Amino acid sequence: MVTFCLLVAPLPYTIRKKLFDFLYKSPIIAKVAYGLKIAFIFVGILFVDALQRMFRVAAESDLAKQGRGPVQDVRTDTNIAARKFYSQRNTYLTGFTLFLSLVLTRTFYITLDLIHTQEEYAKLKKSTQEAGKEDVVALKKRVKELEAQERDFETLKLQASQNAKEYDRLATEFNRQTGAVSDKRKD
Repeated sequence: MVTFCLLVAPLPYTIRKKLFDFLYKSPIIAKVAYGLKIAFIFVGILFVDALQRMFRVAAESDLAKQGRGPVQDVRTDTNIAARKFYSQRNTYLTGFTLFLSLVLTRTFYITLDLIHTQEEYAKLKKSTQEAGKEDVVALKKRVKELEAQERDFETLKLQASQNAKEYDRLATEFNRQTGAVSDKRKD
């Protein structure tokens, strides 16, 4: 129970990462885990044995209730009830132990995957921020270029309009001095 609480405790990311790295990579913990695997194999064998014993005691109890068993007395009934209780207790204890081992193992690997996913997320976020900074710099440079082109275009338009006005003024002055009259419909 303590192990499960330690696995799911809301620890800060850095502490959780260090803890799980230690648990995942430590050779001492690997040896302990190997020993626990062997122990759980024995618990599995005990679970199967407890199931068989529970079924056998239940069958004996049914035979005794039907009256086909040995002589019925209080000690026999107490003995059968005690054996039934012990076999059921052993079945539940070993079954719960196996189930708890599966839950702990799965919780450990889910949390380990969560840590790896958080690391990947942090890397991607960092790379997108760096790429975003580069993109911002490139976009600012492009905006400056476009603003310069727009200023050049405005200057060119201003020069063109001034040249057109000057041309019109000189053409009008030329026409006045030469006496030529310009008819726009005929020209």
